[in-house]
Amino acid sequence: MNKTALHTLLSLALIPLAACGQTPVSNHGPASAPAAKAATAASEVGGDLAQSLTAKLEQTYAGQNLKVQSVRSTPIAGLYEVVVTGNQVVYVDAKADYMLVGDLIDINTRQSLTDERAAELNKIDFSSLPLAQAIKEVRGNGKLQVAVFSDPDCPFCKRLEHEFAKMSDITIYNFMMPIASLHPDAARKAELIWCQPDRTSAWTQWMRESKMPPQAPACDNPVAETTSLGEQLGFTGTPTIVFPNGRTQSGYSPMPQLKQIIESNQ
Repeated sequence: MNKTALHTLLSLALIPLAACGQTPVSNHGPASAPAAKAATAASEVGGDLAQSLTAKLEQTYAGQNLKVQSVRSTPIAGLYEVVVTGNQVVYVDAKADYMLVGDLIDINTRQSLTDERAAELNKIDFSSLPLAQAIKEVRGNGKLQVAVFSDPDCPFCKRLEHEFAKMSDITIYNFMMPIASLHPDAARKAELIWCQPDRTSAWTQWMRESKMPPQAPACDNPVAETTSLGEQLGFTGTPTIVFPNGRTQSGYSPMPQLKQIIESNQ
């Protein structure tokens, strides 16, 4: 692979894809014990090796303003994990002559060590979320908690809402994140729902029953702020779920897997 092709490959790897949510996925769900153990076993690499890898990568990709954030060992001798700009995980050999962009899989456990590492790097402080800017729904005793960045015109967000309707004893904080490039009318709908006297009912009736709320006077709303927040957190599609333990999931999961994932990430 020549440098031009490698440069293009890395460019594509570092550009997130904005999508409503195309398949049921669980990117950063609960770690299995073996996978977590393997990820934890990796250690930081310092000294001359880390410096040489950092220097070569940053020089090679200076045009992209790439910065190396950390260098760690992997379970494979001679292969090193490098975290670069945007918390992207790549792998290189000891001379950074070759790079792997993709998942490092533990075949014995069938777990992605790359996903586990990304989940750790991208943890979010749940307590720091501005919950007052979310549409809150409490079901049953509300014991379980979850935050969702959602688009009112996203079909997978609606499928997720139908799964939430099957659950009890959960509190759901819905942050509006309309994606204008995919759903041009979503921001208007999000603002209209927020401005309803009972925004929780308006939200659930639209998302689960396709009942649009009546017109309402414009009001102060946080839609632009919550959309910006989602972008700042690195979310590129909806639905994106944030769990109390800081892990995230991009995309929709059906029951009963959804309940199991939420219970495992409190």
